[in-house]
Amino acid sequence: MEKIIKPSRTAVLGLVLFILTAIYFSVLYKFQIIDKRENSSVTDGAKAVTVEISASRGALLDRNGVLLVSDRAGYNVVIDRSKLLEQEDPNAVVAELINTANQFNITYTDTFPVTMSAPFAYTALSTDTQDNRLASYYEYFDLDSTMTAPELISWMRNHYEIDYTVTAEEARRIIGVRYELEIRAIVSTTDYVFATDVGTEFASYVKERSFPAVSVETTPVREYHTTYAAHILGNMGYMSGDDYQNIYKDLGYSLNDQIGLSGAESAFEKYLRGVDGEKTVYRDESGAVIGETVNSSPTAGNNVYLTIDIMLQKAAEDALASAITDMNTEREKNNELYAQEVLELETAGSTEEPTLNFQELAEGGAVVVIDVNSGDVLASASYPTFDPSSYSQNYQQLSSDPLKPIWNRATQGTYNPGSTFKLVTAFAALKAGNITTSTLIEDKGIYTKYETFQPRCWIYPGNHGFLNVVGAIENSCNYFFYSIADEEDGVGIDAIADAAAEFGLGAKTGIEIGEATGNIASSEYKREELGEGWWRADTLIAAIGQSYNMFTPIQMANYIAAIANGGTVYSTTLLKYAVSSDYSKIVTEESPKVLNTIEDENGYIPVLQQGMRAVAETGTAASYFANYEIPVAAKTGTTQSDTTSMNTGVFVCYAPADDPEIAVAVVVEKGGSGAALATIAKDVLTEYFQSSSISEPYYGDNSIIK
Repeated sequence: MEKIIKPSRTAVLGLVLFILTAIYFSVLYKFQIIDKRENSSVTDGAKAVTVEISASRGALLDRNGVLLVSDRAGYNVVIDRSKLLEQEDPNAVVAELINTANQFNITYTDTFPVTMSAPFAYTALSTDTQDNRLASYYEYFDLDSTMTAPELISWMRNHYEIDYTVTAEEARRIIGVRYELEIRAIVSTTDYVFATDVGTEFASYVKERSFPAVSVETTPVREYHTTYAAHILGNMGYMSGDDYQNIYKDLGYSLNDQIGLSGAESAFEKYLRGVDGEKTVYRDESGAVIGETVNSSPTAGNNVYLTIDIMLQKAAEDALASAITDMNTEREKNNELYAQEVLELETAGSTEEPTLNFQELAEGGAVVVIDVNSGDVLASASYPTFDPSSYSQNYQQLSSDPLKPIWNRATQGTYNPGSTFKLVTAFAALKAGNITTSTLIEDKGIYTKYETFQPRCWIYPGNHGFLNVVGAIENSCNYFFYSIADEEDGVGIDAIADAAAEFGLGAKTGIEIGEATGNIASSEYKREELGEGWWRADTLIAAIGQSYNMFTPIQMANYIAAIANGGTVYSTTLLKYAVSSDYSKIVTEESPKVLNTIEDENGYIPVLQQGMRAVAETGTAASYFANYEIPVAAKTGTTQSDTTSMNTGVFVCYAPADDPEIAVAVVVEKGGSGAALATIAKDVLTEYFQSSSISEPYYGDNSIIK
């Protein structure tokens, strides 16, 4: 009988088992003896500290997948306060680190609100955060908050034992760093980030130099791929102590964490922020890092697709900047001639008035573009603007600029709507039955009903003759709207104010970034805000978009969008959707939200549409759109400022007039005639209709828009 197990097979099997056993024991020996011995050589006697590993922040992209903002790897230089205080001469360490940073032209964190050189004084432009931190410092050390800056410097020099041989300026630099370290100890937070996003050369030098208590950490750094959309994208920065205590501490943030401070960075913080990881860092007796172990890996934040189209945004910003620049160039030429004429009259001893007038320069403006069927903000431009990539470095200059480039005029500026408001007055009168589409009113140039107040039509000493409501909108006839608004014979201010509210004016539109509320002219507003009664003259002025009517450009755009789509007031939004960090799934998707549906069973909104189309084809904007390839509906507006001789211009439109897709609002401070701004809107419309970029997002190559 054949044996079940042959001797040759037994020998082979035994050899295999021997080899496997040998491998097993060699691996076991490596893990338990060799690796343990090596790890012990690193960690034995070392101080172990658990620190966070910063997670990458999610990217911001436009609606088509064009990358706008992302994270890249950077290096932070961090000082461990407790380890620094263990050094024989902490000030010497700080001084050497500062000198090294200066040699490499590295800007380090020093928010101590005292000037850098003697005679010392408190900085005039200190922020609320700086002031609050200094107050905490005073309180902690029981210092007199009224002490002068030199007195404080003297106390701190003594407190931190800065040698008398150190110059005043050197002492101030050391004090600045010691102050930063102290403040973080007072609020019980993490290490002090001495310098952020330093170059590899400086980071390598710091590592090689092995500064005691100083380490270099890899951290995500925000990188902007466009110089456009600065007010939309927003910026990152450190939170205030109050915000940390009241908001972010309970959410797992540390005071050293940067957060979105404005724009989309702030609005969508909860989506963009990732989950930090954790590692154990081992330091030797000098404080130098000798090893580390990753305990948990960080999780990157979600990527956010915005509703804007960056090419349309570029077109809006460029058109606005170009128009204001050209406008001011012409005015500067006029003013040179004016000055020359004045000089000639004075030289000749003439008492004649100059034939020219001095013209103030346009100061700023805004353009907002909205999808009329969803409330998506496709572009939102504010001028002047700034480069978001250098915002932090240029903050002091930007914040002190009298033209306020940081201020987002598109959502936070409030302006009289001028004649663009006449659409509201017309709707109120039609809805109340005060007029019909066939009602004719004769423009007599001057509205003479009241002896003490007789406002004029803009065309005076001419007149428009007899007009119906469509013709009144087309010609922007003031007289017509005085007549239909009048408190005795017309619809009255209360009905006009109610109609304005129906269109969403004087109320926030819902956009996720900061926006002003504005206000609607009404007897209630004047009584509550000014403590004054309402006069019939107030109604006449309010009816043509002056008086206390003050709206943001985004409100004006959304109001026109509601007219374009037949009466639906959508909430405006910048959020298209957020996707996971690997783009594999949608985390949240924004759907249109309706704020109000205007009741219009008698079809008065189409009357407004007809009037706006006439404005573009034969009225005050015909020179720009009569022969334009896309049918446009528009309304011009010019408002008189209380503080300047130059009018603020307003222009609104939507297109295509027969099948509306987008609404546009343009405002220019001291811009003159609203019709003159039509060229800005025209450039925006041309970009929109000639570009195929407004589409569903894609995950293709990302263009860098500069």
